[in-house]
Amino acid sequence: MASRICVAPKRHRLSSALIAALILPVAGVAFAQDAAKPDAEAPAKPTTTSATSLETVTVTGSRIGRDTFTSVSPLQVITREETTLAGFNSTAGALQSTAVTAGSGQINNAYGGFVTNGGPGANTLGLRGMNPTRTLILLNGRRVAPAGSRGSVGSADLNVLPSAMIDHIEILKDGASSIYGSDAIAGVVNIVTRKNINEFSVEAQYNVTEDGGGDETRYSLAWGKTGDRFSISGSFEAYDRNELNLGDRDWTKCNTDYRRTVTRDTSGNVTGVGAWGSADFVDPLTGRPKCYPITGTGSNGVTINTIGTNTRAGVGAAGSVGTTFNRWRPNSSITTGLPGFEGVGGGSNNLNVRDTFDPRILNRSLISPVEVKTGFVQGAYDLQALGNAEVYFELLGNRRESSQTGYRQLSLDYARGSLLLPASLQTSLFQAPPTEISNGQPVAVRAFIGFGNDHSSQTVDFWKATGGLRGDFVWTDWRYDFMVSKARSDADYTFQSFLTDRVARSLDVVAAPGGGFACRNAADGCVAAPFLTSQVIGGVLPENWKNYVFRPVTGNTLYEESTVNFAIDGPLFSLPYGQVRGAFGVEYRHSKIDDSPSVDAVNRNLFGLTSGDPTRGNDSVKEIYGEVEVPVLSGLKGAEELIFNLSARYTDYKSYGSDNTYKIGGLWTPVNWLTLRASYGTSYRAPALFEQFLGATSGFLPASNDPCNNYGADPDASVALAANCASEGLPGNFNATSSITSIGLGGAAQGLKAETSKNFTTGIVLQPEFSKNFGDLSFAVDYYKIEVENGVARAGGANILDFCYNDPSFRAGGSYCRVVAPRAAGSNALTVQDSYFNLATDRVRGLDFTVRYVRDLGPGTLRTTLQATHFLEQSSKLFDGDPVRDVNGNVGSPSMSATLDTTYDWKNWKIRYGLEWIDSTQSYGYYGLDRETSPFKMHTEDYYLSNVSAQYKLDKWTFTGGVRNVFDAEPKTISQSGVYNRVGNAPLYSGYDYVGRSFFLNVQAKF
Repeated sequence: MASRICVAPKRHRLSSALIAALILPVAGVAFAQDAAKPDAEAPAKPTTTSATSLETVTVTGSRIGRDTFTSVSPLQVITREETTLAGFNSTAGALQSTAVTAGSGQINNAYGGFVTNGGPGANTLGLRGMNPTRTLILLNGRRVAPAGSRGSVGSADLNVLPSAMIDHIEILKDGASSIYGSDAIAGVVNIVTRKNINEFSVEAQYNVTEDGGGDETRYSLAWGKTGDRFSISGSFEAYDRNELNLGDRDWTKCNTDYRRTVTRDTSGNVTGVGAWGSADFVDPLTGRPKCYPITGTGSNGVTINTIGTNTRAGVGAAGSVGTTFNRWRPNSSITTGLPGFEGVGGGSNNLNVRDTFDPRILNRSLISPVEVKTGFVQGAYDLQALGNAEVYFELLGNRRESSQTGYRQLSLDYARGSLLLPASLQTSLFQAPPTEISNGQPVAVRAFIGFGNDHSSQTVDFWKATGGLRGDFVWTDWRYDFMVSKARSDADYTFQSFLTDRVARSLDVVAAPGGGFACRNAADGCVAAPFLTSQVIGGVLPENWKNYVFRPVTGNTLYEESTVNFAIDGPLFSLPYGQVRGAFGVEYRHSKIDDSPSVDAVNRNLFGLTSGDPTRGNDSVKEIYGEVEVPVLSGLKGAEELIFNLSARYTDYKSYGSDNTYKIGGLWTPVNWLTLRASYGTSYRAPALFEQFLGATSGFLPASNDPCNNYGADPDASVALAANCASEGLPGNFNATSSITSIGLGGAAQGLKAETSKNFTTGIVLQPEFSKNFGDLSFAVDYYKIEVENGVARAGGANILDFCYNDPSFRAGGSYCRVVAPRAAGSNALTVQDSYFNLATDRVRGLDFTVRYVRDLGPGTLRTTLQATHFLEQSSKLFDGDPVRDVNGNVGSPSMSATLDTTYDWKNWKIRYGLEWIDSTQSYGYYGLDRETSPFKMHTEDYYLSNVSAQYKLDKWTFTGGVRNVFDAEPKTISQSGVYNRVGNAPLYSGYDYVGRSFFLNVQAKF
């Protein structure tokens, strides 16, 4: 997917038709180039239409209309034709590709089983490796409101974009808060639709994977009509993506720990290192490394087909050690100890002696399915009054229906003395404190049951209506634009959950007349829980009981945003080398969020699942902004062009008060083939509504995330970790039995502050003049630095615990431990508060490179574009006084990425080869490990993705087909270390292709 450098030292007047010819790759200043290869020295003739004549254009990154397509800041332009030729079947896929994101991780359909902002199924975009709330998405220069489900809705969902009507996309990789508002910190993406259409067109595309699952289909139609005084156009499209399950790919069928053995002598010196996987637990039942073990996070397994009791003597299962156990698996051949059961846990036993894998785990979604329907209409009418004014409007409507398949474990607590227990277990004591389902009694037995698959779904209805009036002020060269916009996202989200009160009632039984058991309280149709048998422990459960306790629950999320904007732009006065132009405006925005979880979620009645309070709040902002562009020199020796751009904005939030932001930029072209540019700006971002008002949400992390879990048996446990766990009275063989409670909460009540940032960018563009036989060569390099102060974020419960317990200061002064509550008495359970608060520092620095080469070759034209990004820093610190932690180059945060795009055009044909490269990564230094001796594989190798395609055009038909991931490159592997979430043995990272080799065909017809 190519992009373009845009530089125009010569002044040309451009029309909307010529803008479509601005197809140079990347970077920064923009220039008109050969659509039909006109004489480069001749001024381009403006193209007029019946409805509107555009003699100036506005480039993303500025509000000033100008007669040159130039930009002080780095600007990347991607056309619709390029995304089609690259094989993308959605705008979301194109925007989240390496060519745009520079290898930084994005939230896409592979995150359906994880808690993400916007809820499952949402696709968001964050530039420069920063949070999506710091990237502004525009549609025709006007902001796209957030959409999604659950309480954390704060970013635009790329699913709402009208792909069928998109002409090109402009990506500003620079801060522009003073021009566009507070959330334009890391960059701005402007989706520009096609205008002045006089045709009817249809399009269909099908992407099919070689190994099945994850296929994509899109159908669309577009139409338009332009008259003497009006223009109107619209589109409708339907996009569908099938589900891709873990069982559909070989690399996700058997998740393992993927660790290696490290042997040491009596002095602790390393004497040998094994191959990767050599330290994995070998399943005694198969003789091979265990699939889906329970020793970490990610897509690992869970304890199933097991019961927990007090520690007692018994017969151990194959692979177990010792003679006393507190975890048991049914085995009818055992007649001593605990008859009918063999020991699989307790003492120094490896957790993986237990059963951890259920084939139904492989039904989980790797890529969640989605159906999207989008309608878009735009139009304008010339009033022939009020200064050639025209009334315009846009209406966007979208429905997303997404779903996910998960897997559930059921931990069923049978009370001491329960009639549902066999006599041999009624006096057991697994846990003295009662639980929420043991009806106030001590727990005798906890049954770890593989319940099976569960399902969740989301239906998100989004619409955005925009209307406005724009024209010229009479007797002046100034223009005005008054706009009103309203957007609304209305989402229902449904998931299946055990209801705590129903599970508890079903376990409180009495003997029923005639045999069997009945609920003590059967007023609501209660169905008694099953008597504990080997079949029940194995997951064979009565359907009527499952239907009673396992119910769908539904919540609703409503997000609304209203915007009013009035802007003017035009010449202020003349200088010797041109006119000083300005743009000024005022804007008012009001937004509100109302997330209403299900009644059971609010009442904390979801057994083993997240519970939450409503998220409700609103905010408004009033802004005044101005921008001035000053042409200092032009057409002189040593100063072909020298311009400065200055912008400022006054922002007044209802919630966070007021502040000023500004940006200063300059562009200097000393000679025709050399352009230098630089800019410096500030920003002020009030926290998003969900960051302020998120209702208290209780979630759960697996017990295996407890840093003290069996710490004495871990040879790689840090000295600080062992000391900190021991200080809490925990033995080395401590076995965590309770899930970790993670409480998320908005930060408004905790004094959350607005975040501020600074953004500096400087670059150089070289376009040397060669002979026609050599071709055209362009080169651009930009340095950028973004530093956010008081950045709003959550650290993540697992990260907080990891850093807290590995901190030598621990609770005496460790910063992360401030939000970790002391362990609960009796159960030793942990509670961590993962709320939104202000990070002291969040900083990224890097370099962008672009090389473009074009030349006539044989009967056609060869175009090659190379884009590369080199992050120099991706760092942050949580509290003042903490050390700065730089994750640059770590797993999931590559320091370098690049794309190569080569096309050859001749006659009706176009052939393309695309290459995406993501640099190798490693996290050993970040976690204080030695790469040569670490038992964990915490590095990935270089990743290459090749794509080939061809396009053929007839008069009214266009056919495009090709192969993505030609060599079927699989994601790279890492070890389970409790640090990174994984899919199979690969990191959860959007830069890798989870689908594998796929084929696509796109057909377009115009009438």
